[in-house]
Amino acid sequence: MSLSLFGIILGLVLLMFLAYKGYSIIWVAPVCAVVVAVLSGYAILDAYIGDYMKGMADYVLQWFPAFFLGAVYGKVMDLTGSARSLGNALVKLIGPRFAVAAVVIPCLLMTYGGISLFVVVFVIYPMGYSIYRAADLPRTLLPGAIATGAFGITMTAVPGTPQIQNLIPTDYYGTTTMAAPLLSLVACAVMLLPAYIYLEWRVRQSRRKGLHFVPDPKHKEVDHDSKALPSWHWVTGIVPLVVVVLMLNLFPWLLNRFAGIELASNYAIVIALVCGILVACLLNLNQAKTLLPAINEGANGSMGAIMNTACAVGFGSVVKVVPGFASLTSIALNMPGSILFSEAVAVNLLAGATGGMSIALSALGPKYAEMAAGNTGVLEALHRIASISSGGLDTLPHNGAVLTLLAVSNCTHKESYIDICITTCIIPLVSSLGLALIWGLFL
Repeated sequence: MSLSLFGIILGLVLLMFLAYKGYSIIWVAPVCAVVVAVLSGYAILDAYIGDYMKGMADYVLQWFPAFFLGAVYGKVMDLTGSARSLGNALVKLIGPRFAVAAVVIPCLLMTYGGISLFVVVFVIYPMGYSIYRAADLPRTLLPGAIATGAFGITMTAVPGTPQIQNLIPTDYYGTTTMAAPLLSLVACAVMLLPAYIYLEWRVRQSRRKGLHFVPDPKHKEVDHDSKALPSWHWVTGIVPLVVVVLMLNLFPWLLNRFAGIELASNYAIVIALVCGILVACLLNLNQAKTLLPAINEGANGSMGAIMNTACAVGFGSVVKVVPGFASLTSIALNMPGSILFSEAVAVNLLAGATGGMSIALSALGPKYAEMAAGNTGVLEALHRIASISSGGLDTLPHNGAVLTLLAVSNCTHKESYIDICITTCIIPLVSSLGLALIWGLFL
C-alpha cells in the first residue's frame, strides 16, 4: 500500500471518528485533509488554501440559495404551526401506530418531486417532530426515518427521479433518467422494505422499553393550543409543499414548452422555494408577528448547515488530487467479476472517500462506457448501479447531509446515527453490490 493511499484511509477514518464523537466538522475536515496531504507529500498550504478552500467555496457558491431558502421555508412552516397541523392530521389519518410511514412517505414524495434532500430535512423535521410527539415516540428515532425517505430510493433508484444522483450518470453513459427501469424497481424494493421493517422494529423495541417522547430543548414552537387554530389549518401545511413541487417541475416545463426558455435547475429551485415561502406566509397572515422571526431564524440556521456540508466536500477535494486517489481507482477497475460489480465497488469506495459520485465517474465513467462497447442495456445498467452505489458509503458519519440532519434535529451521532447507518448506508451498500453481482451474470 502506498503512503498516499494510507494517508487517504487514515484521514477518512480520523474524520469519521471525530465527527462521530461530536467534534465540529469545520475544524475537523481541514485537519484531516492536512493528514492526507502530508502523507502524500503534498504541500500543506496548497492543499488547504488551494484545493480545500476551492472545493468548499464552490459548493457554497452553488448551493447556498437552496440551503438559505430551504431553511427559511422550513422555519416558516414550523413556527406558524403549519407543519405541526399537517403532522397531527397525518397521525389522525393513519394512526400513531404508523408514525414512521407518516414521516417516510412525505420525504419520498418531496425528493421525488425534485426537492433537494437538504431542503427536505429543514421542511420535514418540524412536521416529523409533531408526528413523533403525537405518537409518543423517542425523538432520537426521527432522524433515521427522515434519512430513509430523503436519502434513500428517490435519490438513487426510482426511475425518473430528478435528484442529481440520477442525473450525473447521463453525462457519462448517454442514458436518460429512466435508465434500467426493471433494475430500478427491484432496487427500490430491496432497499426500502428492509429499511422500513427495521424502523418499525426500532419503534416496537422503544415501546417495550417504555421510552417516550422527550422535547428538543432547542426546538422553539409557538403555543398553538392557546391560539385555537381552525381544524383546516393542516391545509396550510400541504399547499406550500404542493406549490414547491409544481413550481420546481411543472413551471420549467411550461416555460420551455410555450416560451422556449430553458430554466436552469439552480434557478428553478430558487423560484420554487420563494413561491413556497410566499404561499406559506399568505396562508398564515393572521400570524403576521410570527413570520419575520421565523424568516430570521431560518436564515441564521442555514449557515451552520451549509458549512457542515461544504467542509466535508473540501476534504474530498484534497483527496482527489493526491496520488493515492489513482491507486483507489486502479483497485476498483481491477475488481474481479462483471463490469457492474467493478463499478459498484468503485463508486461506493470513491463516494465514501470523497463524498460524491461525480468524482468517481469523472475518473472511471469513460472507461466503463468504453468497456460497454455501445451496448444500451449495459450502459443503462451501469447508470443505475452507479446511482444506487452513490447512496451507500456516501452516508458515513462525516457526510454533509448526515451532519445537517443531526444538527437540525439536535441529535448526536451516538443517539441517532445507528439508524441512519443501517437504513441509508449498510442496506444500500449490500443491495448495490448484490444487485451488481447478480445482474452482471445476465449481461
